[in-house]
Amino acid sequence: MNEQVIADLMNFIERAPARFYRLALLVGPLGSGKTPLIKNLAEYLGSSIVNVNLQLSSELLAFSPRSRPFQVAPILADLVESSSEPTLLDNIEILFDPALKLDPLRLLENLSRNRTIIASWQGSLINGNLVYAEPGHPEYHSYKEIDAEVIILTHDERIQR
Repeated sequence: MNEQVIADLMNFIERAPARFYRLALLVGPLGSGKTPLIKNLAEYLGSSIVNVNLQLSSELLAFSPRSRPFQVAPILADLVESSSEPTLLDNIEILFDPALKLDPLRLLENLSRNRTIIASWQGSLINGNLVYAEPGHPEYHSYKEIDAEVIILTHDERIQR
């Protein structure tokens, strides 16, 4: 499975410059293999991985809780710009923190306008909607409009949309 997903991602990387948003999402539940897959891709490409939770939270500590929502986009843009291309993002859960008042998918899409980004997304695709968390959970997000390459990872299989 890993080899086929890597091949699909390499194909996406080749096609990405022709897309408006150059974003691919590896979507799956906890334990579906997103992080090992990103690590394998980084090894294959000879690039690094941006651990968004770790790096963004570390940078945000310098700001007051009130000003943090305004700092996320510029900090993340700097992290993406200083990384290798394509940019590989893992552990993006901080982007869903209600205190940051973000729209995580739109933020990732905007970052991918001039740079190819592959990000892990702990969630699912339900009836064509990209979902993060469960309805009623404070971090819940559901997107009907998705302008990204979505690769669904499950424990047993991979489905490309």
